[in-house]
Amino acid sequence: MKTSRNWLQQYFASPLPEAQALADALTFHAFEIESVEQKGSDDILDVKVTPNRGHDCLCHRGIAKELSAILDVPLKKDPLRNDVSLAPKATSFTVSIEDPKRCRRFTAARIAGVKVGPSPEWLRTALEAVGQKSINNVVDATNFIMFDMGQPLHAFDAGKLKRAGGTFELAVRNANEGERMLGLDDKGYVLTPSMLVIADGSGEAVSIAGIKGGKPTGIDESTTDVILEAANWDGVAIRKTSTALKLRTDASDRFQQVISPELAPYGLRAAADLIVQIAGGTVEGFVDEYPDKQKPSSVSVSLDKINAVLGTRLSEGDVADAFTRLGLSFALSGGNFVVTVPFERLDLVISEDLIEEVARIVGYDKIPAAELVSFGAIPEVNGNFYAAEKIREDLISKGYSEVITSVFADKGERIVANKVDGVRPYLRATLLEGLVEALERNARNTALLGLQEVKLFEIGTVWCDGKETLMVGTVGDKEKASEHALQSVAASAYDVLPLSQTPRYQPFSKYPFIVRDIAMWIPESPSAFSDAIAVFSEYNRGLLRHVDLFDQYKKDARVSYAFHLVFQSFDKTLTDEEVNTVMQDIYTAVKGKGWEVR
Repeated sequence: MKTSRNWLQQYFASPLPEAQALADALTFHAFEIESVEQKGSDDILDVKVTPNRGHDCLCHRGIAKELSAILDVPLKKDPLRNDVSLAPKATSFTVSIEDPKRCRRFTAARIAGVKVGPSPEWLRTALEAVGQKSINNVVDATNFIMFDMGQPLHAFDAGKLKRAGGTFELAVRNANEGERMLGLDDKGYVLTPSMLVIADGSGEAVSIAGIKGGKPTGIDESTTDVILEAANWDGVAIRKTSTALKLRTDASDRFQQVISPELAPYGLRAAADLIVQIAGGTVEGFVDEYPDKQKPSSVSVSLDKINAVLGTRLSEGDVADAFTRLGLSFALSGGNFVVTVPFERLDLVISEDLIEEVARIVGYDKIPAAELVSFGAIPEVNGNFYAAEKIREDLISKGYSEVITSVFADKGERIVANKVDGVRPYLRATLLEGLVEALERNARNTALLGLQEVKLFEIGTVWCDGKETLMVGTVGDKEKASEHALQSVAASAYDVLPLSQTPRYQPFSKYPFIVRDIAMWIPESPSAFSDAIAVFSEYNRGLLRHVDLFDQYKKDARVSYAFHLVFQSFDKTLTDEEVNTVMQDIYTAVKGKGWEVR
């Protein structure tokens, strides 16, 4: 999330540290910082908010709250800790919710007599700093509150809403099959019953709930009467709709993370007050439909458990200080902390969540390293794992190479319900088909691999005869493919298990290789073979991938060597002319040493 240092400063009376210091503080105690960018007189921090904190930290207030705790600097203001009033009650419009589980709360306000126009400079500057384009003072106010407090909002032109009788009606319902809506982005959207919409008095959809408002009821310079909405939507429903429509917005990103329904009135009141401040008008009344209320929660943790989990010797005062800095009110009795969870902190559910909060505020670097406690008994090894390792070790020692092939097949007993591409829609009933395919592909590369024969094996799962079975299969150039069930072997220790002796792995080229043969007479000496290899290494122009000695004999104080030379490029397909040029260099070098090419 793009976060403005100047915006954050509005939450503090004392000057904040420089941007890099803020980035370091957040990185070591809360969130990774993707980048720090200077933008005019401002610094923009791109904060990578973790999914468990999307509830409260996809906004400047949330990041300011984190910095307050980390730096131990009090906030000048915290808009979520003040009382909020949605009064007076509106009499000119009503709201209905079809499914309270998918819309837990819907708040709205009617503001009459507004004058839509350009936003004041401070508002335009704030939004542009975090990558938002200024639209008009009403829309900008809703966006500002979303980036400031985390509550998405939407403003309707009340004059464009169709009424039922003399009052405005907004209804939250499932979309009809094939229902269409023109979005504010001038794109048409075809909806399905799994999607939520807000409809006006005529029943027509005027907004895709939590994602995008409709063009026909959008705010423009002719607007004088506004209905402002701040609701709470089911995160799963929003994510599914956003994915289906390929429509991702700042609002949908926040609802997908799940935010508290208690946040809605704070966002609505703040946005309504800001609109009146910069666009004029009068708030005529509020509506608050809240059928599924969020219950207050508390979480407890003992000092002993905190120290046991962290390996620390923190005192009650240390823990109390961390909770106080985080704004977590608590009661302490007999070394047990009972924390009253703020409504926006939906991530605080179990005692381990509180322990994590203590650890990161105290500082992970302050937690001493400690040796792990030794196990009282030798742990058992999983039988299938043990058997697989033993079979793997045995087959590799016999010259087999392990492959991993696809678990999907053209036919089988079990069809995959959610296979996206429809290709090979079944789970495999045998390893053999994949092994044979792998053999056919690899048999062509024996020269490149320096092998006389390709032998493959796979250890994997098949679905056959109504059950899932772990199998081992083998196949080779000179042997018929076979498979059998992997037998579980009991084991009580890790020490019969093998360790890989492979020194390193190298990448392979995707381009074809070319093989050339060369035979030569060399004066017999202890270094004859290495001298020949040295010539190939020096004159191959970086294209020689493998050398295979396939014939050798001695006669009259000379030794004859015959080699397969395998050439391949990592950049392109080699031509015969390119390889012929390399071979000519090698011939010339060989003759220059007085050796005979035969």
